[in-house]
Amino acid sequence: MENPNNRIVAVGRLDGELELSHEVMNEPFYTGTLLVRRLSGAVDRLPVTIPGKLMGALPGDRSRQLMVTGQVRSYNKVVEGAGRLMVTLFAQSVGESPDNDTLNRVTLTGALCKPPIYRSTPFGREICDMMLAVNRAFGKSDYIPCIAWGRNAQYASRFGVGDRVRLTGRLQSREYQKLLENGEYMARNAYEVSSFTLEAAENEAPPEGVAGEARYLYDAPGRNHMN
Repeated sequence: MENPNNRIVAVGRLDGELELSHEVMNEPFYTGTLLVRRLSGAVDRLPVTIPGKLMGALPGDRSRQLMVTGQVRSYNKVVEGAGRLMVTLFAQSVGESPDNDTLNRVTLTGALCKPPIYRSTPFGREICDMMLAVNRAFGKSDYIPCIAWGRNAQYASRFGVGDRVRLTGRLQSREYQKLLENGEYMARNAYEVSSFTLEAAENEAPPEGVAGEARYLYDAPGRNHMN
């Protein structure tokens, strides 16, 4: 279903085979990892969810470049006894793409559901974390971690909970080290939309329960670098 408030198009290659994840109304959904290259040469490893009805459109050769168009979606999953926000590229159409192997463009419009967190990285770069609640059909919402840099970070820090924001950017992956209670570190992956443009959107009532639902979903891990 088209949703102008939540659109992504990305080109990459599937990393291995897709696995059956779950079924809804007897339709299977498959998950895997889409490898999307940046202009810098770094590669984002993006979780992708593909409905069974689209599987026939995938190229037989999984090493071929694939264009995926859809939405950035989120769901809550209990991991190690705690709720964690899981982000995925939900495919609504797929097909081969021989060109532009760095395409990764996201457009989002939603309401901030927690106060922006503005700070500087150890390298002196300004950064602002945001959690955007984006409406979709049937009264549901996706809670999408977003970041802004430099002047955009300064601008983002002025918004408050409930303010509506429109942004464009790219969905990216980032590995970080999580400090466990036993003092050991565990490597984890975070997924977020890094914004290129950012502006205020027309305000309207935020999704019901925004503040309460999103409070425990995302604990922004520290950033020591950005590829």
